[in-house]
Amino acid sequence: MTPFSRRTPGSFHPNALAARARALRESGAPLIDLTLSNPTAAGIAYPEDEILSALRDPRSLRYEPAPKGAPEAREAVAAWHLRHGARLDPAHILLAASTSEAYSWLFRLLCDPGDAIMTPRPSYPLFECLAELDAVRVAQYPLAEEWGWRLDLATLEARLDPRARAIVFVNPNNPTGSYLHPEDWLRLQEFAALRGLAIIVDEVFFDYGWTAAPRLSSLAGPHLALTFTLSGLSKTAGLPQMKLGWIHVAGPEPLREEALERLEWIADAYLPASAPVQLAAPRWLELAPLIQARILDRVLSNRDALESWLGPASPWRLLPASGGWTAVIEAPRIHAEEEWALRFLHEAFVLVQPGYFYDFEREAFLALSLLPPPEEFGEALSRLERIFRSV
Repeated sequence: MTPFSRRTPGSFHPNALAARARALRESGAPLIDLTLSNPTAAGIAYPEDEILSALRDPRSLRYEPAPKGAPEAREAVAAWHLRHGARLDPAHILLAASTSEAYSWLFRLLCDPGDAIMTPRPSYPLFECLAELDAVRVAQYPLAEEWGWRLDLATLEARLDPRARAIVFVNPNNPTGSYLHPEDWLRLQEFAALRGLAIIVDEVFFDYGWTAAPRLSSLAGPHLALTFTLSGLSKTAGLPQMKLGWIHVAGPEPLREEALERLEWIADAYLPASAPVQLAAPRWLELAPLIQARILDRVLSNRDALESWLGPASPWRLLPASGGWTAVIEAPRIHAEEEWALRFLHEAFVLVQPGYFYDFEREAFLALSLLPPPEEFGEALSRLERIFRSV
């Protein structure tokens, strides 16, 4: 018997891909990392002076705790979302240190130990880790690939866990880049309200749409069910090191008010968001459109290069997508996706993520970050040309 909780992993041994990548880095191999998710490490120009000057507020020298977050920071978040036509009451917004922490608060708010959260498949793999840390189970529902990775309520209902307390939706999905459809949103609200389920929508990548087509935010009504929308500075302002996330609470008034009261109690127990970051957030959100434009320009440039490189006749298929920072390609199924990823690494020194990392239900998908500098991304494609053309 060990003194450690089963909420932490039984083993920390890296998988074959991670172990090989680490060995190559340590040997000094010219590795190109197409799993990069940190925009501050991608050679993108930031307005450095403006970002740093926002941290010089003398109020940072005083400790004035506010469980829901500093009023001016919550007002700035509400003003930011007004850009998309959402008129939010700052009183319905709570600040956390990150969206990961916001998930933990919501799991604690909604679930008793052993309850379940319904999460989409494929999607970012953080949900299981966060749920386990809060003694909550994850039950997955698949997105419909044949419909462009849209929500399929019939399948969700068929797979609904008897102890489910909430449904998570990611808008746009990471990594498939598919946005919420208006008719799906209304039906999901009805579905959840009838069953007493809450809805949690992660919109951290919402602003990174690849076309001018209108995008539906979960902040838009109707909110028939208790609804939580998550975002934060990490993606919205491209500042993952400035730890600040937020939760907007919507839904029928009695439920919404009780949820806000209980969340404020949880937040008061942690008081996690630092004063300098909260005070700087209004200025950083003013800078966000500039930073987003530079990140989006990088993402679209690399995606165009990838699309041109593969070409329409290639046996490698670039999946259609509408937003985010990731491209997904479907590889010929002569190898499993992990075999392809290892081959990329061994033969070309290019690191990508196999689809099972995101829980794709079938083979063979590879996920590539679109954040690296264009010259580095182009070099990776050049190195991979022989593999692409060998099929």
